[in-house]
Amino acid sequence: MVRLITADAPDVVALQEVPLWATRKLEAWSGMTAASATAMPARLGPLARRVTDLDPVRFRSAFTGQANALLVNPHFDVGDHRRLVLNPGLRRRRWLLGREQRRVCQALAVEARGVELVVANLHASTSPRLATREAVRAADFLADAERCILCGDFNVPNHSVRGFSEPIDGIDQVLVRGLSVDRRPEAWPKARRSVGARVLSDHAPVEAVIG
Repeated sequence: MVRLITADAPDVVALQEVPLWATRKLEAWSGMTAASATAMPARLGPLARRVTDLDPVRFRSAFTGQANALLVNPHFDVGDHRRLVLNPGLRRRRWLLGREQRRVCQALAVEARGVELVVANLHASTSPRLATREAVRAADFLADAERCILCGDFNVPNHSVRGFSEPIDGIDQVLVRGLSVDRRPEAWPKARRSVGARVLSDHAPVEAVIG
């Protein structure tokens, strides 16, 4: 998946639900600078990947844990990496036992062709009520960024965030503030994210061109 989505040397890639073991390999796979934020801890250590491979659809990230990750083209300079827990009321015990997932927004300072901006990546809760609240927290977290790209899985279709560009249909978004949108975000067709008969992700990547 990572090699496919970085094959044409994009400027930035935002990933969600990355297994924790894979965060250490992102730079080698992509040739890009990687920054990650843990959302769910791994529960079985080095055995987690083997157990998950037995039935990845059923187990998903229950044992491997998961993280959000940002990949940045190495031609750009990367600065501060900040993280915000979007559901701070989550009890640590429930998080460590994997009963509930910590929802995180990460924000990375980037200098691209002499322009300073912040790229943020979130994965919101599956509850529309909680997801809406978390999107507001993320916007507050990014309030000081004049030029900002906010992307990720909002888990609410067509969800708008005040001060950012208009959303597209679906739950995966690329929202922009203080920058121009040269090509509106659009989802990849299934053929583009397939290798042979295998579809590499249950979410279609969303791609945009931002000036």
